[in-house]
Amino acid sequence: MKNKTVGSMIFVSVTALLMFVLCNSPVYAAQGDLSTSPLASERASAVTSAEKGKLRIIAFGAHPDDCEIRAGGVAAMWAAKGHKVKFVSTTNGDVGHWKSAGGPLAVRRLAEVREAAKILGIETEVLDIHDGELMPTLENRRTITRMIREWKADIVLAHRSNDYHPDHRYTGILVQDAAFMVTVPFFCPDVPHLSANPIFLYFSDNFQKPNPFQPDIVVSLDSIIDKKLDALLTLESQFIEGCVSGHEGLIPKNEQERVVRFNTVRNSFRGRFESIASKYRSKLVEMYGEEAGGKVKCAEAFELCEYGRRPSITDLKKVFGITN
Repeated sequence: MKNKTVGSMIFVSVTALLMFVLCNSPVYAAQGDLSTSPLASERASAVTSAEKGKLRIIAFGAHPDDCEIRAGGVAAMWAAKGHKVKFVSTTNGDVGHWKSAGGPLAVRRLAEVREAAKILGIETEVLDIHDGELMPTLENRRTITRMIREWKADIVLAHRSNDYHPDHRYTGILVQDAAFMVTVPFFCPDVPHLSANPIFLYFSDNFQKPNPFQPDIVVSLDSIIDKKLDALLTLESQFIEGCVSGHEGLIPKNEQERVVRFNTVRNSFRGRFESIASKYRSKLVEMYGEEAGGKVKCAEAFELCEYGRRPSITDLKKVFGITN
């Protein structure tokens, strides 16, 4: 009996000592009171930078062109209003061409998205992961979580997880997995967790199985469509030269051919964004009203991810600057 009592006293003393060390450690202190930490999206309602007048937005695309295609318009609109926007490519795009590959192509594509970022007024980053080789690993989940935290994101955009390309799918999965973990204090404790879960949004796509894209917000690009098209045309390896399915005949041989080729690509992209506006016309009318919504020519569309913060449609419209 005496030995049991002594053992219990030692256990209690050691436990108390461990709790004292833990509670006074820098990591624990940085996390604050765990009783108020948002361990589910519906509890994440702390004041964010959006309530102070400026948003912080980060978008994840699989390759150095995906964010520019799917969210370049809203990025330019946000940036013009003084909000902070960052595009991240989760792979370096080093096999995304019919003629060149490896390091030289990765360097070229990095230069292209940097030029596009200048036009859009945003920041950009390309991760050093080979094109076609992104996997939903624990380490990659940590990387995405840290990046969202370091950016102090109010809004996060990414692919849906059902898509033709494995890099697209796994980018979507990694961002979905981060949608909860960014608020968990002791996951990647080297970077302070977010006190409020961001709004997570999906890029639009046309895939139907297992579930089709459902637009929660459709945004007019008419005021900045030319800026978006200018940015896309800087990605010459992909759109002027044809990406992986191109050929020598697409490369302009002189200035006249260059003008023709650039106009062809520009008009093709304009038609793509016009088709989004037409496809989701009823949602545009809902967003902007009958008259204004009926006149929108070009648009981008996004679906709200149920894993993140769940704003009302009124709040979502405010985030995108839709004021009617």
